[in-house]
Amino acid sequence: MNVLWIFAHPDGRSLNGALRDHGAATLRREGHRVRHSDLYAMGWNPVVGPADFGHDPADRLIVGAASERAHAAGALAPDIRAEHDKITWADALVVQFPLWWYGMPAILKGWFDRVFVQGFAFGVTDGSGRTLRYGDGGLAGRRALVVTTAGARSRGLGPRGVHGAAEDLLFPLLHGTLFYTGMDVLPPLVITGADRAAPADHTAAAAALDARLHALPTAEPIAYRSERGGDYTDDLTLRPHLAPGRTGLAIHRRPSPAA
Repeated sequence: MNVLWIFAHPDGRSLNGALRDHGAATLRREGHRVRHSDLYAMGWNPVVGPADFGHDPADRLIVGAASERAHAAGALAPDIRAEHDKITWADALVVQFPLWWYGMPAILKGWFDRVFVQGFAFGVTDGSGRTLRYGDGGLAGRRALVVTTAGARSRGLGPRGVHGAAEDLLFPLLHGTLFYTGMDVLPPLVITGADRAAPADHTAAAAALDARLHALPTAEPIAYRSERGGDYTDDLTLRPHLAPGRTGLAIHRRPSPAA
């Protein structure tokens, strides 16, 4: 596989940096090809602006329309086009970051804001003009694995933990960004207790990462409900007979056969 590793941590000497280096070596050892987007090392600009699209700053900027026009014309900023080339090359994306304030670092959010433009990652249509999203989209056919570290202990990020369940915290990224654009999203790897990790914990984290990377080509993705699967009404509301009486993020996952 071709794997693009997107890394968002300010210090390569961190636990995150060690895991990234270890994981890339594991992938290469298993015959995969790896490219990197190390956002801090690249000095990535996270701020969307007119220069991204060759847009006249004197005119009103409507980001979606401007980005779609620039993408179609090959006029996006060079740093955005370079990331598009990497994504087009990739069969899978590994997105790695520390969990800060219930989300990703701003530099990574800015990477998605600037790179996942209309006409490339979303806003694409099928032959009948229907918008492709939530299981379809511009990035369909790729896999995505999120790797994140958190200072909280594992129980605090569990279903009854005070911080909330880890997959719920990551829902905007897993479902609203990666699955929205068509990717098969694998269950995330969340390394807890990172702030107090001892050498033995580093070894365990590396082993957990190895297991996920070994399974990257074949692991079952999260069973999110596809928009085109018939589970939603025309206004994108889950049909009443599915998960009756229930609300919340879990209703957007198909139940397992054993449930």
